[in-house]
Amino acid sequence: MPTWWWFGFNALVLLLLALDLGVFNRRAHAVGMREALGWSALWVSLAAAFGVWVGAAMGRQAMLEFYSGYLIEQALSVDNLFVFILIFGYFRIPGALQHRVLFWGILGALLMRGIMIGAGALLLARFHWIIYLFGGFLLVTGIRMAFGGESQVEPEANPVIRLLRRLLPISAQFHGERFFIRDTAPDGRSRLVATPLFVVLALVETTDIVFAVDSIPAVFGVTRDPFLVYTSNVFAILGLRSLYFVLAGVIGTFHLLKYGLAIVLAFVGGKMLLSGYGHVPTGVSLAIVAGVLVASVVLSLVIPGKEVPPVQPAPEEDRSAP
Repeated sequence: MPTWWWFGFNALVLLLLALDLGVFNRRAHAVGMREALGWSALWVSLAAAFGVWVGAAMGRQAMLEFYSGYLIEQALSVDNLFVFILIFGYFRIPGALQHRVLFWGILGALLMRGIMIGAGALLLARFHWIIYLFGGFLLVTGIRMAFGGESQVEPEANPVIRLLRRLLPISAQFHGERFFIRDTAPDGRSRLVATPLFVVLALVETTDIVFAVDSIPAVFGVTRDPFLVYTSNVFAILGLRSLYFVLAGVIGTFHLLKYGLAIVLAFVGGKMLLSGYGHVPTGVSLAIVAGVLVASVVLSLVIPGKEVPPVQPAPEEDRSAP
């Protein structure tokens, strides 16, 4: 791709993020359903418009590949959102502060996704056999997702959290929107102290990296173009924050969605494993992925699932500080 495409796209993303945090969401507040739906519609519309531009600039095949990658990444992010809900519930993060954590978490995710996509594209270009490794990994991941248990959050077992505790003192209370504060050490010297909000941000970032290990190979399964992989990932991530507030109260309703996601991962993995023997048209792949996801959502509404109690921190411990 022309170099200016990459610079132009990243400049557009930075402009959108600056308007988001600097203009429309300058004050921390709890995001309501109506506001979240509006932002979600905006991000989806921008992704759809960008797909049209891709079609005009790169052709119909590229447009289908972009939409397929976007749909896969957006669908897989739902599982990521469920873990975010557990994290915020575990640490009792106020609704007004969740938006800020998600904003900076998404900013960090964009940087990490760019690095991981670049590494993946380089490996695929030099070692074609890695496509089969990716395919096998996705197939196994899909099977494990279908037959695995529910997601659990155990911050004490997270190596990043343990490292933070060793490197930085952590305050026992929140300090508004601040991730760090200045405090006085026992010896009288000023020291930098992390707030619980920063610890949650670190946990959100590491969780996103873990999920990216699944989602990025899945997008490479529908397109090998690094520009399309990157842009589809970025648009999906940009809409992740507003999607969180839309789904936070109803995500437990879609109890069969994880099986749909498992089928999608297994399908893409099988497609990559069989890429040396035949090619599944991108339009067919897009139809299969969309059909599986829609069916899993509809069946979740038709077939009642077991009642899932809301996430509550353990009563005998104060989760406000890790």
